[in-house]
Amino acid sequence: METTLNFTINNVWMMISIALVFIMHLGFSALEVGLARSKNAINILFKNFMIVAIGLLTYTLCGFNLMYPGFEEGATGVFGFAGWGVVLPEGGTTSAYNEGYTYWTDFLFQGMFAATAATIVSGAVAERIKLNSFLIFSLLYVGIVYPIVGSWKWGGGFLDQMGFYDFAGSTLVHSVGGWAAVIAVILLGPRLGKYLPDGTIKPIVGHNIPLAALGIFLLWFGWFGFNGGSVLSADPALVSLVLVTTSLAAASGIVAAFITSYLKFKTYDITMAFNGSLAGLVGITAGADLMSPLDAIIIGFIAGVIIVFAIGIIDRLKLDDPVGAIGVHLICGAFGTLAVGIWGERGFLTTGSFVQLGTQAYGIMVVGITCLITSFIILFTIKKTIGLRVSEKEEKQGLDIHEHGMNAYEDINLNDND
Repeated sequence: METTLNFTINNVWMMISIALVFIMHLGFSALEVGLARSKNAINILFKNFMIVAIGLLTYTLCGFNLMYPGFEEGATGVFGFAGWGVVLPEGGTTSAYNEGYTYWTDFLFQGMFAATAATIVSGAVAERIKLNSFLIFSLLYVGIVYPIVGSWKWGGGFLDQMGFYDFAGSTLVHSVGGWAAVIAVILLGPRLGKYLPDGTIKPIVGHNIPLAALGIFLLWFGWFGFNGGSVLSADPALVSLVLVTTSLAAASGIVAAFITSYLKFKTYDITMAFNGSLAGLVGITAGADLMSPLDAIIIGFIAGVIIVFAIGIIDRLKLDDPVGAIGVHLICGAFGTLAVGIWGERGFLTTGSFVQLGTQAYGIMVVGITCLITSFIILFTIKKTIGLRVSEKEEKQGLDIHEHGMNAYEDINLNDND
């Protein structure tokens, strides 16, 4: 009776976490729409709706069995495939990977994670990418690249065998999306009017900051499921610790970004506070289950400082990222992964050994090289065949009217390039 009760409690917590991660897609949508111009609102919403659909369907068809192929002992742990579709394993509904929840719960939780990698790219390429090109990229990247990379750690692959640690995906989710965002932004080029001939960087202000703020709160809320669900049980001690470290890192990231941006720009920039919260959340994600509350505050604070400088550097490199996705997900994701080797239970500050730090750095490098190469192949092929970028006229007048035949608001100026 007690075993059955524990199984039910664990499974219910995992299902709640699924719902929380799903809410993150609403947060991504609201944040991206709010930080973009009104003439592209429908296009952004459409992309975010389709990402969830594509992510779940491709993960069902092949992604889940690419990520969890069941590497045999002694295998290289580089590539495996357990077959097409999602088929209930022998032994009933109990998960083959964890006795604490059903196989279906396991599949859906992991499927919700899959779509977030493409969502990260969506924000970075907003307002100038062709919708069909983005959807083709998402299909291939989420369906093939993300689960193969994920299998190297979460599926028991070679990174897991060598001791690489990434609790909930600072590298395996966030940086996977961030690396692809870099390639996409380079191949697309900046939005019209962003970088002027005289070298001036022109800010392109989002049309609805309150909506962006709502998105940030929804993302923070959803992160309780993203990190808390990654415990893979309802273990009271561990889940509560993860929720505490997650919250403290986000709060510390906000404060650090606020202080840093004020000292740097002498203004109270709310968008920097937004990104500070996400920087802290991404930074703690790799080791949320290993850190003390003080560790989480330190990690979140450093991530909050990093993001302010990262956004500025990325802008000076003329990499036009409307929502700061590269800085948040790639750079802070890498920092969070390294943080495990500094503050974690096998980290330098705990044991005095650099071994774990080296392992973490190796994992970041391997994932980075893989994602850069694969995303370049996919996006470059799309660019040379059907094209990546909308026409100048479409970009000036807005993607909503040209790709969707409607506008989100009544008073849209079709000649507006602001």
